[in-house]
Amino acid sequence: MNTEMTSTAFASLPLPADVLANIRSLDYRVMTPIQAQSLPAILAGKDLLAQAKTGSGKTAAFAIGLLHALEARTYRTQALVVCPTRELADQVCQEIRRLARAVPNIKIITLCGGKPLAPQLSALANSPHIVVGTPGRLLKHLDKGSLELGGLKTLVLDEADRMLDMGFHDDIMRLVERAPRQRQTLLFSATYPAAIQTVSKAVQKNPVAVHVEALHTNQQIQQVFYEIEKGQRTQALGAVVQHYRPESSLVFCNRKQQCQELTDILRQQGLHALALHGDLAQREREQVLVQFSNQSSSLLIATDVAARGLDIRNLQAVINFELSPDPQTHVHRIGRTGRAGNDGLAISLFTATEHAKIEAIESYQKSPVRITDTTSLKVRENFSLTPPMVTLCISSGRKDKVRAGDILGALTANTDLSGKNIGKIDIAERLAYVAVQRPVASQALKILTEGKIKGRKYKVRQLR
Repeated sequence: MNTEMTSTAFASLPLPADVLANIRSLDYRVMTPIQAQSLPAILAGKDLLAQAKTGSGKTAAFAIGLLHALEARTYRTQALVVCPTRELADQVCQEIRRLARAVPNIKIITLCGGKPLAPQLSALANSPHIVVGTPGRLLKHLDKGSLELGGLKTLVLDEADRMLDMGFHDDIMRLVERAPRQRQTLLFSATYPAAIQTVSKAVQKNPVAVHVEALHTNQQIQQVFYEIEKGQRTQALGAVVQHYRPESSLVFCNRKQQCQELTDILRQQGLHALALHGDLAQREREQVLVQFSNQSSSLLIATDVAARGLDIRNLQAVINFELSPDPQTHVHRIGRTGRAGNDGLAISLFTATEHAKIEAIESYQKSPVRITDTTSLKVRENFSLTPPMVTLCISSGRKDKVRAGDILGALTANTDLSGKNIGKIDIAERLAYVAVQRPVASQALKILTEGKIKGRKYKVRQLR
């Protein structure tokens, strides 16, 4: 498809006025390239094979499409989104919920491993319109008969290349076999290996192919590589953080054990760092992501598997504590900064033995990298990097019918606090999280602990 010939205005799409108004309220001004190229085909009911980098806006593209095809008054599962990880499934579900606000009474649930079955069985009994989940848990519910796909209209395979990397090929094929033959299948992949083409041929019918450039321009993301001595990575990371002073940084390690070890060291140095890796329980992972996304933590230390699919807005820097052996992975790592027209910063540390990785990145990017000496980094005395917000965790959530407005009202009604003191509010199934400005954190904690939300008292604690 020719991007230049495609209108970038959402108003050019055949969508109802209330849907377009909701899209505008979410601050979506113009379509991203993947949205502009794919949405006309999706809305026309065609299958789609799309390649786009992380952060390209693909979730909104397929969410708008599957919502457009839904019959809200028909209470059966009409759309299924398959994701490789729980984190991505949760983020996809949140985005669909935001875009579904203009469509009344739409039921959306997630089905992922690591969570108890009973609440999922209860949610399925209420005939959700849209199900988002991971392959293993989806198959478990299909085998139990609790998930029924007879009314499925749209099947989305998100981050399909990652699912294949994780060994989910057979599970994907089993899921497809349980879906109706007459359906729309949307396949999204960050990379385009031969295996993706094979899967597409097996599960799609004459798909429209869309490709969005996966590389990043030097104008969009400033890349700097620092050659370091062996054993100096942690010290070099500290120097990088002190020199650039980013308010939020995503730091990549290649192993989950190293993630936790590095996080512990940074916290001992007075930096607010959090680890994201596969050994965390689901609630721990949820709280880590909430704290980082609402500016209650400055550094998120993660592996590629844990960070795949993360969409952190206004991420100022990506730091490769270790280079990935795969240049495509390197590009997807740094693509998490410099989004939505903002400038980004990508810092990479490497030793003399890793020059082959540098050459592979240069070959893949078709441009040389900028290598700088660490002596140019300015180390500051009495350095601190304090997050501007603090997260309070409340023992209530969607199950208690608690809304963001209820929490905001409890904090600001008849108190000295105003809406300016309150940041992002996240409502989970059983818990709620509210970010408050650090100087008023103690006051906000006291207000919620001693007061009531919707006439009820709840336990409240500060996340550290």
